[in-house]
Amino acid sequence: MATIEVLGTCHHDCPDSCGWVATAVDGKLTQLRGNPDHPFSQGELCPKVSKFVGRVNHNDRVLHPLIRTGAKGSGEFREASWDEALDIVVTEFNRIRNEHGGEAILPWWSAGTQGLIQNQGAAPLLFGLLGTSTQHGSVCGVVAGSGMATVYGDGLGTDPLQAEHSNHIILWGTNTRLTNRHYWPTVVAAQQRGAKVTVIDPIRTITADKADVHLQPLPGTDVALLLAIIHVLIADGLVDDDYVAAHALGFDELANHVSDKTPAWAEPLCGLEASVITELARSIGTEPATMLRALIGAEHHYSGSTVFRLLSMIPVLTGSHNVLGGGFARSVGSWSERNDVDVSAMGSILAEVAPASASRRSFRQPDLGVTLTELNDPIHGLFIWNGNPVLSIPNSAAIRSGLERDDLFTVVSEQFITDTAAYADVIFPAAMETEMIDVMPSWGHLWLGWNEPATEPLGEAVSNTELFRRLATAFELEQRELHFSDLELVELMVGDHVDLEQMRHDGFVRVSDFPVDYLPYANGGFHTPSGKAELVAESFANLGVSYLPEWIAPDAVEGSKRSDGFGLFLQTPKKATRFLNTSYSGLAAHADRETSPHLELDPTDAADRGLVAGDLAKIFNDRGALVLPVAISDRLRPGVVSVPWGYVDSAYGDGVGSINDLTNASNSEFGNGSCYGDTLVEVVALS
Repeated sequence: MATIEVLGTCHHDCPDSCGWVATAVDGKLTQLRGNPDHPFSQGELCPKVSKFVGRVNHNDRVLHPLIRTGAKGSGEFREASWDEALDIVVTEFNRIRNEHGGEAILPWWSAGTQGLIQNQGAAPLLFGLLGTSTQHGSVCGVVAGSGMATVYGDGLGTDPLQAEHSNHIILWGTNTRLTNRHYWPTVVAAQQRGAKVTVIDPIRTITADKADVHLQPLPGTDVALLLAIIHVLIADGLVDDDYVAAHALGFDELANHVSDKTPAWAEPLCGLEASVITELARSIGTEPATMLRALIGAEHHYSGSTVFRLLSMIPVLTGSHNVLGGGFARSVGSWSERNDVDVSAMGSILAEVAPASASRRSFRQPDLGVTLTELNDPIHGLFIWNGNPVLSIPNSAAIRSGLERDDLFTVVSEQFITDTAAYADVIFPAAMETEMIDVMPSWGHLWLGWNEPATEPLGEAVSNTELFRRLATAFELEQRELHFSDLELVELMVGDHVDLEQMRHDGFVRVSDFPVDYLPYANGGFHTPSGKAELVAESFANLGVSYLPEWIAPDAVEGSKRSDGFGLFLQTPKKATRFLNTSYSGLAAHADRETSPHLELDPTDAADRGLVAGDLAKIFNDRGALVLPVAISDRLRPGVVSVPWGYVDSAYGDGVGSINDLTNASNSEFGNGSCYGDTLVEVVALS
């Protein structure tokens, strides 16, 4: 028997980007284990990826091109050859281009793989040459980065691993133990050394269970809380005047703006006692080694960009950017950008070949439902890869409705017949990570990961890069850049910036030349035009950003108002340990070891509605409704209902509909995100 071992990196949309060792025997994947030499994950894989061999070798994998034979959504397909499937796609897309123009075709993708080359490959060039529409914004990441950029000029924050030196760690809207599990040991080490850990989250998560302090503001009220914190910092003289004078712009305007934003003002808005807010602010202001840590939870609101704008201001005001263990840590992507590593795009070479995306019509990624159902000049062709929008995108009932249209031709590249792929006219079989070359950036640590294929793709599955090469050939597009090999793509994006041989040999390489104790803003150096931290939106006011951060109540922007009778804020947290987003949630040994979909209520809210544990109740708003069993939980506060997400449609009982049918796809204040967390609903007993 021929046995090989190769080094790889997890591709999932997770900040940890763990290193692994893949073993194959006679061309079949037999084992996947953590790479003990990986500096961040240190040999541990999560309960999802530790069973990845079963996912790769699963009997339900799509291994051949499929052509729809039944009704859209029925999941009825027949096998086809690659030539037939490609011919159908080319014929239909060319027909659409001739009849409606190229912009009647929309490519849609997400982060099913985060790989530098496998996330998009040459897709931007291919669709640019076809003259299609494109997308902008994202359900995750862009809002936070946009908020930070208004203050810092870009999204560069503190290296989160510097929390080992912190004396106070504030985990803001992030369930670290579940969704960033390899970072948790850093937090624990600091806590055992004496650091205080504060968790701010409307739900008492498993992370909050281990915190020294847990605060539960009402969802979407972070801006009120942060304005009150800044008020206390200024009013109590806890500002580092020297740092602000040297490195900040707009302090006097900010001080005047928050002069009436007292903890007493914030108390009824965010549901925290004024004394608690004051204590938190004074703790931040008197401990320079305070690390603020936030990921995507806080950005899923209309005001999400303003939340990150205000979080960015706090270490400027306190001067904690000067202190190892202080600062604000979010995604680390901008560390790569500071090192001139292009980890997010194909680079300038490809941009020169195709029409710029700015010249084509563009649609906000989270608003796919509206894009497919409400346009006067509709989309007639849809190409989906790296995503399962029927389950993962808000207002998903509208997405289903759009996918059912007879005049919409849909192509999906997938590994399984997901709830989205079930609506496709053509499905292309997608390879797994252990079957293809990739380079994996991380948004949670500073190591770039190599991924060596352990086997060839099973069946006729292909990588994303190969899929787009085949499509380019089928469309008779001969541009050299469309046909780059995987290694050529890797060289294009990172070859000038990292030692590829070292990365391939070790399985990882640090993306930054900065030392581990580097403090990016110790001496200013902000990437704003002024070179200073802008506490007012000096550089962004002409882009629709408020000159000063404003408080806007979440129920003032949500489509379903409290006045309409929807009295509960819906939270849709990740609770399962064995599936990630919508990956794995349809597989045995994953979903069947988790609880089924249910709704959780605070005892007071349950009693007010005559509900007890185990009852069936309807949760609804003007977008949709579900019937779910009730759980009573002291982990919530009154006014909040929680329904975990990530489950396949069939898990809800009737097989059509998920909790994202109810969620809010409205645009964020700026940054082109979404407002999952501003969703209002009501719950009633099922009569």
